[in-house]
Amino acid sequence: MRPIIAKLLQGLKQLNYWLVAQLALAVLTVLRLLPPDKALNFADRAARKVGPWIGRHRVALDNLRKAYPEKTEAEIEAIALDMWGNMARLGAEYIFLDQLFDYVPDVRTDGRIEVSGKETFLKLAAEKDRPHIIFTGHLGNFELLPVAGAAFGLAVTAMFRPPNNPYIAEYVFSTRQSKMGGLLASRAGAAFALARILEAGGNIGVLVDQKFQYGIRTQFFGRECETSPLVPKLAKQYDCDVYPARCIRLPGNRFRLILQERLELPRTGDGQVDVAATAQVLTDIVEGWVREDPGQWMWFHKRWNITPPKPNRAKRAA
Repeated sequence: MRPIIAKLLQGLKQLNYWLVAQLALAVLTVLRLLPPDKALNFADRAARKVGPWIGRHRVALDNLRKAYPEKTEAEIEAIALDMWGNMARLGAEYIFLDQLFDYVPDVRTDGRIEVSGKETFLKLAAEKDRPHIIFTGHLGNFELLPVAGAAFGLAVTAMFRPPNNPYIAEYVFSTRQSKMGGLLASRAGAAFALARILEAGGNIGVLVDQKFQYGIRTQFFGRECETSPLVPKLAKQYDCDVYPARCIRLPGNRFRLILQERLELPRTGDGQVDVAATAQVLTDIVEGWVREDPGQWMWFHKRWNITPPKPNRAKRAA
């Protein structure tokens, strides 16, 4: 009986995924009929109304209260609404990437995209056989960063976490791949694939602001969280340069893309990259970005959940 119930529940789960995906894709199809500015502004307004009814809104408010104990409830709510508007714009912008990214290097025209760090983009693109790691966080439209890299001739394989909904994940992956080049889903074996890219002198892009089970304990907004050791470990293993990059959403559906200078990574007494200290440095940098533009980060993510210790096998066997 239990296998039958399990199959039934799994079937209902897949049906729910399919229905949600169909609704999301239908909304995107309707938005595609509108001019980009109208579509993005509409998505923002709608998300600000719908977001507070979603369960994750409570998670966002709780995280914001703990991150900003000095802010009023009205200020906390305003940041949360900005966050929902930002996330809706991000989803809608998938269908307008070709029109939104109007930046052409060496052509001085006013467009939607500003780039800070052009020299660094060109420097990395010229270092063909030297591996680089570029990291960012879920801020603004971070998807535009690899598009900018490609515009400067900098090929980057970006690792991303697919949505839990397999139907939406398929859409996102196909859209990203057609616009952004190399992509690698963060599944089992992804770390080895990234290592092979670096070993061959390639470049990788990694998001570093998500919870990572049994990761390195770091401080983020004064609270303990678990951070992935991937970037510090790869930097240590291949002794490659690490660069921070971010996207800032500007008024009028415009963007500022920033590629910062190479980080000086903390090292141990023997000159090796200090993995734990580097994880904290990356976390500190992301925190600084979020503090500058709190409404452009995904506060509904359970970033501060600490993974319970694994059961002691000896005690369990007893």
